[in-house]
Parts: sequence; structure tokens; C-alpha cells
Amino acid sequence: QVQLVESGGGLVQPGGSLRLSCVSSISRDAMGWYRQAPGKQREMVAAINSGGSTIYADSVKGRFTISRDIAKNTVYLQMNSLNPDDTANYYCSAGWTSYSGRSYTPRYWGQGTQVTVSS
Repeated sequence: QVQLVESGGGLVQPGGSLRLSCVSSISRDAMGWYRQAPGKQREMVAAINSGGSTIYADSVKGRFTISRDIAKNTVYLQMNSLNPDDTANYYCSAGWTSYSGRSYTPRYWGQGTQVTVSS
């Protein structure tokens, strides 16, 4: 059974940092992070493909960094300068990027890890 397991979520003060990790039982071209806050649609945060190309949501550019260890089937999300709007359940995923590398299509999902930014 395909399994993606996230870790690293928690409670952090505004301006603080967290680093999320996700280990996948399978290897795919790309991995990415989505988030969903109560009452809002799930949105893509960042994605990275096997060539190292990255995609970021405008809201996190300059603050979040996605990276990947392909050999370990692991993806990371370094989150800096966190604010309350970043509060959400963060989901790891595995999938594919488009031919252009400008879009990401998730196929497999983790269970999520909660990130809460509050003073």
C-alpha cells in the first residue's frame, strides 16, 4: 500500500519557522505540499520534480523552500516568517509535473500535519 507520512507540524509564534518532512513509500517524478484551512479549498503550496524544478504559490514565495532527497523518497518544506494566514493542515503528495514543469498534479496523499501560527 502506498504510504506518505508527514511530520514536523506544530504550534509556532508569528515570525517563527518550521520544517516539515514527508517520507513516501514510492518514487514519483514530483512531490509537493498542499494546505487546507477550515472553510477554504485545498491549495498547492509548493512542488518539486526530479530535475529540481520548483513551483511555489505566490503567497509563500520568498518565505518557504521546498527540497527533496530522491534517494530517500523524502520531501521537505522549510517555512520561515510564518504568519497566522499560514495556519492549516499541510498535506504531502506525490505525482507529476506538466511537460513545461509549471504545474503539478498530485496522485497520492498523506494524512496531513497541522501547522498553527499563533501568539
